Amino acid sequence: MNAVTSLQSQAEPRKIRLVTAGHQHGPITRLVSPSDLGQWIKPFVFLDAGALPASGPLFRIHPHSGIATLTTVLSGRVAYEDTTGKQGEVPTGGLEWMRAGGGVWHDGHVLGDSPVEFFQLWVALPPDQENGVPESQNIAPEEVPAVGPARILMGHYQGANSPIRAPEGITYLHVRLKAGEHWRYQPNPNETVAWIAMHKGTTSLPENITAGDLVIFEEADHAIDVVAQDEVSFVLGAAVKHPYPLVLGNYSVHTNPRALAEGEAEIARIGRQLHAAGRLG
Repeated sequence: MNAVTSLQSQAEPRKIRLVTAGHQHGPITRLVSPSDLGQWIKPFVFLDAGALPASGPLFRIHPHSGIATLTTVLSGRVAYEDTTGKQGEVPTGGLEWMRAGGGVWHDGHVLGDSPVEFFQLWVALPPDQENGVPESQNIAPEEVPAVGPARILMGHYQGANSPIRAPEGITYLHVRLKAGEHWRYQPNPNETVAWIAMHKGTTSLPENITAGDLVIFEEADHAIDVVAQDEVSFVLGAAVKHPYPLVLGNYSVHTNPRALAEGEAEIARIGRQLHAAGRLG
């Protein structure tokens, strides 16, 4: 089936569990946290949507363990640096993946004179990765594959594979539609968790969802149909449900207390090194 189809093929709509606009923190909107909606849609445990002014911080230096972060730049440019030794720039359409694993610190800021719009997603890692070696990937816009209106940020979709080395069973797409277009997403096998976060425009699912909204669907394996009321941009996540508890630290999410203690000990060790080097107050 083509990515953009006629409404004649539309089936019964996927049921919606919740629609929320999140909580505003200055220029950042927190849509999901591990202590609230992340419990519903794990392995997706944290999602921020941002619109930052030019020359401002993207985020200040801080640590993580047990999770991976994916920063998707929708407009503008950002710089990043992390304690794996990686640093670089992420332009419009680019991705910055940080698998924190056993512990990492990272930093970022806006580049140039243009504001930045972005989504930043946290993914809970499975036990065999949550205390592993950290890894950073910078994916250029032209390296992000696309099928029809969908760019494949993580996972695979209709034969196309993201270069992000993410855990299995996770799909994350950025979709853009023109007014009047209909797009259907059929989840991969066992990916019963699903949600959409709107960046721009208004869609029908079948109820109207507008820019800034997060939609969480009931867990199921059937399709999601999106009808664009005007030009729209949104991200969609789908995954096999993370079967482990979320054991939380200040900047960490693990599957058990022992793994959390190991992760927090490692980020404390790195923090002492950063402090000695004058990077922390």
